[in-house]
Amino acid sequence: MSKKTQIGEGAMVEYVTAMIGGQLFGLPISRVQDVFMPERVTRVPLSSHEIAGVLNLRGRIVTVVDMRARLGLPRDDDGKTPMAVGVDLRGESYGLLIDQIGEVLRLPEDGKEENPVNLDPRMAKLAGGVHRLEGQLMVVLDVDRVLELKTEVQMAA
Repeated sequence: MSKKTQIGEGAMVEYVTAMIGGQLFGLPISRVQDVFMPERVTRVPLSSHEIAGVLNLRGRIVTVVDMRARLGLPRDDDGKTPMAVGVDLRGESYGLLIDQIGEVLRLPEDGKEENPVNLDPRMAKLAGGVHRLEGQLMVVLDVDRVLELKTEVQMAA
């Protein structure tokens, strides 16, 4: 599902990087529709705490998912305006609320590893693997898992 490019011997995969709670995450660029600053998010009564609300983005109703809440992290009260990464799942639009957007990284597909056993379980349940970069670990977000788990939480409530 990720955008792949043949270069020399191995395929390359592109990721949009994002910071959430000081951790670097990567979203496959093929899943990212847009990046935006969420404005006028309307809270949805009785929704799970992971749903920040909904907003109108160029005529589309977008469900905004608070990724800090999804990962069990405390709210960020540093006053910075959060960003959102727009993704789709089965025709529905979602905005994943993140702390900061990064750059697009092109990494070798064969450099992606399984989740390490010592990866925080809150991250592991949403991760589709990791890439070891210079001095840090980039957790690859599995967009389907991020959004499917939300559905399970709502169904269990």
